[in-house]
Amino acid sequence: MGWSGQGSDGGRGYHHGNLREALIRAALHLIAEKGPAGFTFADAARWAGVSSAAPYRHFRDRDALMADVARRGFEQFEAALEKSWNNGRPDPFSAFENVGRAYLAFARGEPAYYSAMFEAGVPMEADPGLRQAADAAFGVLRKASESLTAQLPRESRPPALMMSLHVWAMAHGIASLFARADAGRRKLPMSAEELLEAGLLIYLRGLGLDPAGPR
Repeated sequence: MGWSGQGSDGGRGYHHGNLREALIRAALHLIAEKGPAGFTFADAARWAGVSSAAPYRHFRDRDALMADVARRGFEQFEAALEKSWNNGRPDPFSAFENVGRAYLAFARGEPAYYSAMFEAGVPMEADPGLRQAADAAFGVLRKASESLTAQLPRESRPPALMMSLHVWAMAHGIASLFARADAGRRKLPMSAEELLEAGLLIYLRGLGLDPAGPR
C-alpha cells in the first residue's frame, strides 16, 4: 500500500489499511517541525488526512503513538550500533570507536526518532516492545564494554555495566549538544566525532586501557 494524495491541511493521505504507518509518518514530521511536545493527537490525525477519531483504531492515545515511534527508533538504533560493532572487528578498540560514531550519526541523521526516544518522556511501560528495544540498543554498548574490559587483568577490570553507562552518558551528551541536525546544535571548534574520540581515549586510559598500544 502506498501513499496517495494530500490531507486537508497539506499532510500526506493514505490508502486504506495503512493508517498506522500514516500516523507514524505524521508523528515524525510533527516532531521534526514542532518538537515532541508541540503537537496533539488530533494534529497527527489532521496531518495524515484523517478524522480525529481515526487514530484510536490503532493507538489508545498520543502516548501510545509516541511509544510506537520511540520503539521503532530504538530498533533502528540497535541495528546501526550492532552493524558498527561488527562483532568487535577489526579489533575491540576500533570497533568501540565505530559504535560511538554510529551513535552520533544516528542522532544527526534521525533527529525525529532520536527526540522521540530520549526527549519525549515516553514511559518504557507504554509499549510492550519499547523497553525490550531500548535494552537491546544499550546491550550493544554493554557487549562492547565487556569486550574491552576483558583486555585487563581480571582483578582490575571495572564493571562492564558501569563502563557502558559512562560511555552512553558521554555519547548521549555529545550527541544532544553537538551532533544534532536541528537548530539546537551548539557550535564547536571540532567535530562531534573528534570530541567523542578524545573523551573516549582519556576515559579508556583512565581505566588502564591504551587504545594506542598493541591490538
